[in-house]
Amino acid sequence: MAKRTLSGALTLVAAAALVMTPTAAQASPPGTKDVTAVLFEWNFDSIAEECTSTLGPAGYGYVQVSPPAEHIQGPQWWTSYQPVSYKIAGRLGDRTAFRNMVNTCHAAGVKVVVDAVINHMSADTGTGTGGSSYTKYDYPGLYSPPDFDDCTSRISNYQDRWNVQRCELVGLADLDTNESYVRGAIAGYMNDLLSLGVDGFRIDAAKHMDAADLANIKSRLTNPSVYWKQEVIYGSGEAVQPTEYTGNGDVQEFRYAYDLKRVFNNENLAYLKNYGEGWGYLSSGVSGVFVDNHDTERNGSTLSYKDNADYTLANVFMLAYPYGAPDINSGYEFSSTDAGPPNGGTVNACWQDGWKCQHAWPEIKSMVAFRNATRGESVSNWWDNGADAIAFGRGSKGYVAINHEPSALTRTYQTSLPAGPYCDVQSNTTVTVNGSGQFTATLGSNTALAIHAGKSSC
Repeated sequence: MAKRTLSGALTLVAAAALVMTPTAAQASPPGTKDVTAVLFEWNFDSIAEECTSTLGPAGYGYVQVSPPAEHIQGPQWWTSYQPVSYKIAGRLGDRTAFRNMVNTCHAAGVKVVVDAVINHMSADTGTGTGGSSYTKYDYPGLYSPPDFDDCTSRISNYQDRWNVQRCELVGLADLDTNESYVRGAIAGYMNDLLSLGVDGFRIDAAKHMDAADLANIKSRLTNPSVYWKQEVIYGSGEAVQPTEYTGNGDVQEFRYAYDLKRVFNNENLAYLKNYGEGWGYLSSGVSGVFVDNHDTERNGSTLSYKDNADYTLANVFMLAYPYGAPDINSGYEFSSTDAGPPNGGTVNACWQDGWKCQHAWPEIKSMVAFRNATRGESVSNWWDNGADAIAFGRGSKGYVAINHEPSALTRTYQTSLPAGPYCDVQSNTTVTVNGSGQFTATLGSNTALAIHAGKSSC
C-alpha cells in the first residue's frame, strides 16, 4: 500500500502523538461511576440538556454519543455509520454544538464517550452531510484508493481471519489500518475529539481490525490511556476472538446480553447466581455489558423495550450485579429496522415522538445510584427459589430482590445491612431492616425491590 505523510494540522497532531509511549489500558470506566447512558441518535443539544436534567442527578458516569463525523445522507440510522470525512458535521450537530454538549455534560458530572467509526468509510458515491463529495474509495483530502484494503468483496467467512479483517463489512470500503498514513489519519480524528474534551471511545466494528492495528492507533493519541471500549462480537469457533483485544481496553461482552434474553424468556433466574466469569465470559474488569444495543434490539438477538417487564427487570439485574461496566441503551420506537431518529435526533421530551428514554425509566434510573453506592462490594446473602425469584446483597451496602414469577411473593430476606429504615427505590416505599439484618416484604409479579446505604428515606 502507498505510504504518505499527513499534511497541515493533522501532521502536527499525529507527530506529537507518535512520541508518546503507550500506557496500561484503562479497564472499566475510571472513577466511582461506571454506568453509561447510550443516547442512540440523540442530537448534541438534546444530550446536553439531558446531562443536566437527568444523567448527572441520577449518577450516570458517562454518556455515549452516536458517531459525530460527517456521513452519507439519508434518514436511516445507519447513515451515521458510513463516514465520508472526519469533520463534525453529521445529522446530530456541528462542531460548536458538540463542544457545548461536552462542556455541559462535564459541568453536570457526566463524561462523554464517542462511538468511533474507524474501520471503514462508505459504500457508495455522493455528497456528505457536511457538503463533502466522495466516492467509495476516494475521500478528497483524507483517503484515496491505496488507503483501502485489497479485498473489495464482502466478508463471507468468519473462520478466516484475513477475510474478516481485510474484506468489506456489508460492502463498506475497508480502511487498511496496517498502513501508517491511515493510522495517523484515524488518530488525528480521535485527537481532535480529545481536544474538545471527549473522555473515551467505543470502537465500532473493532473485530474487523487487527488488535495490533488498534493498539498502534491508540498509542498515537494525546492521551493513550483514554477509556477504550471495543465492539468484538463473540462467535464460537471463529478466527477472531474477543480475548485478543483486552490488552487495548474493555471489550463488549455480547454473550452477556444473549444469555440474559434466554434466561428471562425461557429459563430460571436462579441460574444467574454465578453470572459473568462463571459462565465463561471475559474478566469483569475488561467487560462492557448491556441488555441490548442499537443492533441487537433490531435483529432480535437480545431483549428490547418491546419485551416490557422482562426488559426492565433484566436492566435492574445488570445494574445490581457486580460484573462488567454497564451500558443502558436508550433509543426510540421502531417498526422498520432502518428507521432513523424521530425529529432528526431532536428530543423535545422523553416519551414523546417515539423516544423511549430507557435511561430515565424510574426502575432503571434508580438503580444507577444503587450501583454507585454498592461499587466494590461482592455478592452476598444470595437466595433463590430454584425458579424465577432471586435476591442478593452487595455486602453491607445494598440488597435487591427480583420476582419474575407469575404471582406475588412474600418472604423474609436476610441481608448484611445495618439495622434501620431504607427506601426501596423501585416502589418508593420504606423498608425496615431489623437488628438481625432481616426484613419482610411482598413483591408483586414481575417487580423488584432495591435498598442501599445512603438512601434511608423516600
